[in-house]
Amino acid sequence: MAERSDVVPSRNPLTRAWSAVWHPTPASLRLLALLGVIGNAGIIATGGAVRVTESGLGCPDWPKCTGDSLVPTAHPEHATVNMAIEFGNRMLTFLVLAIGVAVFVAALRLRPRRRDLLLLAAAQPASVFAQAIVGGIVVLTELHPASVGLHFLISPALLIFCVALWVRAGEGDAAPRPLAGRAVRRLILSVVGVTAVLMVAGTVVTGTGPHAGDAESRRWGFNIEDVARIHSAFAWLTVALTVVLLAVLWRTGAPAPLRRRAVELFVIELAQGAIGYVQYFTGVPAVLVVLHMLGSAIMWIAALRVVFAARDRGPLAAPAAVTEERRTPQPA
Repeated sequence: MAERSDVVPSRNPLTRAWSAVWHPTPASLRLLALLGVIGNAGIIATGGAVRVTESGLGCPDWPKCTGDSLVPTAHPEHATVNMAIEFGNRMLTFLVLAIGVAVFVAALRLRPRRRDLLLLAAAQPASVFAQAIVGGIVVLTELHPASVGLHFLISPALLIFCVALWVRAGEGDAAPRPLAGRAVRRLILSVVGVTAVLMVAGTVVTGTGPHAGDAESRRWGFNIEDVARIHSAFAWLTVALTVVLLAVLWRTGAPAPLRRRAVELFVIELAQGAIGYVQYFTGVPAVLVVLHMLGSAIMWIAALRVVFAARDRGPLAAPAAVTEERRTPQPA
């Protein structure tokens, strides 16, 4: 029987995962980029779990957990469950790093190679290393609120590269063609900017309130009601700007995908605001704090998607010719 000239997909998931990295296509690279988005949003949520369970110093040393041990061991001053939660969050960082390395290798192996995708992919493992270093500073400073806030904010910064790669892997390399007027694009950037300030204000609220990572950790000396009101004011400003954006998009007949991204952002903002008010009036229960932190990541992703939906880079180029190596059927 003559050998087929196309790639024979394997049913072995490990083989398929390897092929997605070593023999990437634009679709497989985009999937890997999406995993990077999910991983970095997930680590924000697990970081929230560390805070609300007072497990920030569950592993009192860094880079090792306790003394000479890389993994949790019996410690007279730290409960086993707190050590497990903090260690689990550290392990998730390694998973996010592994995804970042896989994304970079796939971007390096993609044919034809696309320089912008390679740069976006390279930023991901580099940023995870930076996050690990700041995580060590958090432990060594015994959860100082400034270092804790910086540790959180690295993830939204890294999500910029992750979302950009996710979007760019599915579009072409033509010069950006604006799909909205200059005033609308400035309004979109204003929404993103206020959303970023909102997240910074949220870290101050957390660093002032009861869930700073450990019962004995230092807090900001602000009045919790004052910083909560400031955070709420930025939340309402974000919603107001998004409403204005929606009205302008419909009035100017903006493309349907751009309007959908803006609607998605608005719905997420309302859900995030509802969680915020419920947690405030119910004494800041732990589970709602984690949901609120996860919601902040999702809202940030949605805001970034609005930015990328406001321009067009054309369709993907035709795939490169299949090499002899890739035509070889792979074992099941």
